[in-house]
Amino acid sequence: MRPWRCLAAVLFSAGTLLPVARAAPVFRLDEGMPPPEAAATRQLLDEATSRLPTAWAQALDHPIDFAWRDDLPEGVHGRAHAWRIGLRRELLQAWMARPAPADADDTATRAALAAMLHELAHLYDRSRSGRLSRDPRLLDLAGWQEAAWRPGRRGRNDFRDRSPDPYELRSPREYVAVNLEHYLLDPQYPCRRPALAAYFDANFGTTMPRADCAPGLPFVRDAVRGGAGPELVDPARIHAVDYLLAEGNERPMSRWGHSMLRLVVCAPGRPRGPDCRLDLQHHLVLSFRAFVDDVQISSWRGLTGSYPSRLFALPLGQVVDEYTKVELRGLRSVPLDLERDEIEALAARAAQLHWNYDGRYFFVGNNCAVETWRLLHDAVPRLAAMDLQSITPKGLLARLRRSGATDEAAIPAAPEDRVRLGYYFAPANATYDGMYAVVREELATPQADAAAWLELDPEARRVVLPRAGLRAAAALLVLESAAVRREEALARDELKRRWLDEPKALAGAGDVAEALREFLRLGGAFSRPASWLDGVPGYGLPQAEEREVLERRAVADAAARERQAQALETGVRGLLSPRRRAALEGAERNLELLGERLRELAGEPS
Repeated sequence: MRPWRCLAAVLFSAGTLLPVARAAPVFRLDEGMPPPEAAATRQLLDEATSRLPTAWAQALDHPIDFAWRDDLPEGVHGRAHAWRIGLRRELLQAWMARPAPADADDTATRAALAAMLHELAHLYDRSRSGRLSRDPRLLDLAGWQEAAWRPGRRGRNDFRDRSPDPYELRSPREYVAVNLEHYLLDPQYPCRRPALAAYFDANFGTTMPRADCAPGLPFVRDAVRGGAGPELVDPARIHAVDYLLAEGNERPMSRWGHSMLRLVVCAPGRPRGPDCRLDLQHHLVLSFRAFVDDVQISSWRGLTGSYPSRLFALPLGQVVDEYTKVELRGLRSVPLDLERDEIEALAARAAQLHWNYDGRYFFVGNNCAVETWRLLHDAVPRLAAMDLQSITPKGLLARLRRSGATDEAAIPAAPEDRVRLGYYFAPANATYDGMYAVVREELATPQADAAAWLELDPEARRVVLPRAGLRAAAALLVLESAAVRREEALARDELKRRWLDEPKALAGAGDVAEALREFLRLGGAFSRPASWLDGVPGYGLPQAEEREVLERRAVADAAARERQAQALETGVRGLLSPRRRAALEGAERNLELLGERLRELAGEPS
């Protein structure tokens, strides 16, 4: 039993103030309160104050007037003002009717205790020792984040998913009160909101009783093909965190690059160390994206905040393929210079955003660089003290380097070693240019490089296929495979735009349009995993029972999305513009013809 639990109980008398132990608040009850109500009130106040940490109780150093009220607005359980607390009378009635012995998990018991602790939290927050709702660190953790363009903080809190009580988002003061309720009443609070629990522990100089937490940090990997579903990341297996920069290209919304973070996760059984960089299949990429599977986005929607901004968890291999082979953009992986506890804090904060954050994407004020900076800022106080704020991915990397927040000594000097060890993933341009050089030498094509060749219409590329020898046909097979991947990405992008911007365009498309909407809805769930737990009790990081539900629902949806993708492959083509459909089907036809040509040259039957 903690020392403060041994303090003398609070003594009450209707209308009378009696001295009590120093660490316990003093209450004055309404003089006209009937004796049975006064006795029940004493029990409630005694139970509530017995749960207060000593520092909290000592901060309430002024007599508190308490009354039951019949005039509170609908949905309001209590009010605290100028050392006066009033609670809704219905709470007293439920409290007096509760079963004996009292159970803290009983609905009536918990409701009355929560309301009382909520109002005591307001009084503590207003005391000289409190003021938590003004503490920059608390505001970081709570979701009132630093603004990108101006001094101060954003007025809106986008940590809306899996909230214990949406009322917490009303203001920082209500956030403190709601969370202190759960901190004192819910043994799972440190499991569900670990960073906030640690903050309150440090503030009060104590550690509250806690339940056994489900192991690992849950992420839902959004894999394009197979492997999608929940994954538990053990923070102890994370060797390092890298800033992962996708280099820019000529597209207007991509020229500044893309900011991501890479968790270098060790394979099971491998001791944590530099060799974990070779376990690429276990590495996880944390990427703020504007929409499901988005590679390029609408300029207008990006400027107006019409896209949701969420934290995706993606397999490294998928990210490498997406950028280097489809987008033809290189990836730079720069290690951050973090201590062990900072790596684990960053991973835990990322998990919190993955489950709780549902923001809005703005091309300038809330883009991938700003979101990544905020993640670093809010997770690691040491980084928050550095001048890292930038609205461009390249600018953020430059500031990280200038501030000494990167581990430059770990990066090999030789370019070939950087590629071999996974510090740089080269775009496929060089590979494609090498393939095209074979084609150009043998077939005397006039285009200067692979990019110019792939810009041709498929029909224009097709005319040389019958003349290709074995080497040129093999090289063209690589190039046409790249063309198909690019056309598939552009087709997905066009379908999303029509679905979002022109819903009437799909009105006459019948079953195909409905199936497409369902396919996109399932894809959206992978960007907002909290949607799988709608209707399931719980908040914050999912614990054991919620994870069982999550596993079933996410795996089922992943399988459904895979089946729908196959079923939609033909049907959705009718929703594409004629030009986009012709380009996709033309590239696929070229690929078929090249397969036939290679079999012919090799002397194999078709």
